Amino acid sequence: MSDHERFRSTGRLITGVVWAVLLLGLWLWGRETTGVRQGISAPATGDMAAVGRPPDLDLPPARRPLRQALPRRLDIPVLGVRAPVVARGLDRRGAPDPPPFDRPGAVGWYAAGATPGAAGTALMVGHVDTETRPAVFYRIAALKPGRRIRVARDDGHVAEFTVENVEVLTRDRFDARQAYAPHRSGRAELRLITCGGGFDRASGHYTANVVVSAYLTGTGP
Repeated sequence: MSDHERFRSTGRLITGVVWAVLLLGLWLWGRETTGVRQGISAPATGDMAAVGRPPDLDLPPARRPLRQALPRRLDIPVLGVRAPVVARGLDRRGAPDPPPFDRPGAVGWYAAGATPGAAGTALMVGHVDTETRPAVFYRIAALKPGRRIRVARDDGHVAEFTVENVEVLTRDRFDARQAYAPHRSGRAELRLITCGGGFDRASGHYTANVVVSAYLTGTGP
C-alpha cells in the first residue's frame, strides 16, 4: 500500500482505546510543553491572553464534512501564514510530533487522525519559535473567533474553517479531551496547537499550550 493510500485509510476520527491512548499522550505533552526559546526577546504567542469566544458572536453554520483528502497547505490570511503541511506521527511520549526544528515554517498534521475537512478532529501542530526567530505559529493566539483558516487538499478543494475559540491552557489545568476531542459530534473540526504561556528559562520549557479550535464552514477552489 502506498503512503497516500495508507494516510487515506487511517485518516479518520479516532475512537475507543486509540483515543484514550492519544489523549493520555496529549495530557502528558500539555503538562511538559517544550521549547528552545533562547534568542527571542519579543513577546511570543503564549504571552498574549486567550480571547475565548464572545457570547454574542454570530458564527456561520457548519458545513457537511468532506471526504478524506490529504492536506497540502495551511493558510491563515489574517496572519499572513501560508505553510506547507507535513504528515507526522507520535513522539516518544505519545503526542503528535511537530515538524523538525529545521523546518520552522512547516505545519505538522497528525496523519493517523482525521484529515482536515473530513468528519472528526484534525490535529495540526507547529512551533512558536526557534532559538533565533519566530516560527509558523508565533502569532496564532492573536486569532479571534470568526476568523478564517484555509487548508488546501490534494483533491483540489480548499477546506475553509471558522475559528470558534482560542485558549491558552496552562500545565496545571490542561484538559486533553477538552483541547483535542470533538466539540460537537458530526462536524469536521480543526485544532491548531503550539507552545504558549511564559518561557521558563530554568527548565527550558513553555508553561502552557495555545489551542485554536475551528470547524468547517465552506469550501473553495
